[in-house]
Amino acid sequence: MTGRAASIALLICVASSPFFAGTAAHTNDRFTSDERSMIRAHGPWPLNPPPDPSNRFSGNQTAIAFGKDLFSDPRLSRDGNLSCVSCHVPELGFTDGLERSTGIGEVDRNAPAIANLANFRWFGWDGRSDTLWGQSIHPILNDLEMAATATDIAAQMTSQEDLAARYEQATQTKPADETPEAILVNTGKILAAYQETLRTPRTRFDDYRDALVTGDTAGQVAYPDAAKRGLKIFTGKGKCSICHFGPLFTNGEFHSIGIKHFAEAGRVDTGRYGGLKAFRASELNRLGPHSDEDQARAAKAPSTYAAFLHSNWGAYRVPSLRNVAATAPYMHDGSLATLEDVVDHYSDMNMDRLHSDGETLLRPLDLSKQERADLVAFLHTLTAAPVASAAED
Repeated sequence: MTGRAASIALLICVASSPFFAGTAAHTNDRFTSDERSMIRAHGPWPLNPPPDPSNRFSGNQTAIAFGKDLFSDPRLSRDGNLSCVSCHVPELGFTDGLERSTGIGEVDRNAPAIANLANFRWFGWDGRSDTLWGQSIHPILNDLEMAATATDIAAQMTSQEDLAARYEQATQTKPADETPEAILVNTGKILAAYQETLRTPRTRFDDYRDALVTGDTAGQVAYPDAAKRGLKIFTGKGKCSICHFGPLFTNGEFHSIGIKHFAEAGRVDTGRYGGLKAFRASELNRLGPHSDEDQARAAKAPSTYAAFLHSNWGAYRVPSLRNVAATAPYMHDGSLATLEDVVDHYSDMNMDRLHSDGETLLRPLDLSKQERADLVAFLHTLTAAPVASAAED
């Protein structure tokens, strides 16, 4: 064999070897420049949000410790059998694994995951609160959830020695000297101070995203090929990143995605429309009398400009996809049991279920069987259990 022929044979051998093929497949060449920009925008992680200006206990370690214990304390419920952790189980990604959560009675919606909430501007499936502490109070008062009253909470905080002592330690005020309403609001703020610390840890996707940014070839090689293909669908053909945007994998807004919005036969769950109505009627918001935020600053918040629209009917908050594999079932009513079901929904979407004046971006993705599997593979790389508390780092 001549020297030239030997060189050609060597090149063919190397190029066809599993190592060479694998290395080439793991470069970022498979993504367009727009897709790479989208991938970069999904990080870095974790985020370090500032304290909530509307909650004077935000970042307060004494309040955080008290809030953590209150989160699992059944004395905040009417019957003494339920607590926040009844529907937000740490081992289930702070959800409950049910289609629709059950407290005193069954509610209309699936328990949303509560990690990374410090970065959100709306809370709950319908966004009825623009404060985490306001949202924390809703299930305490809801007749189908914990079904307590402000008077009930005040009675517990004043009559139970351990609660009274810790309340005074956290608030610098004796509960006996405060009104039931003030005690209820402070309880919500203390619960929120703890929930703000719940963060999902870094994932395989975060490592890959950072490897792309830094040009770390070894980091790129470590990410599964199926997940890469799914990520390309997510940022490209699927246009998933338009709504599931940024480090949180959500734009924080509300959309109708073709999921039925009847809570039961003959009764509609109005979604965002009802949430806005409740938000405007409530004082548990950034502009309300219980907020600790400077009102000039609060008046400039996006929530003050929220308007009723016909498309608000049947629209629900876009959930974060971080930790998504741990939080089944999915959608506001828990109607989709698996991530495979979710991908099938978007691939085979029934356009007749969308508002005619609503979602102009949504179209059936018509994904192949392989593409569906790849997209699910990518979604699994957004999960790394368990959820951690930043206060414990």
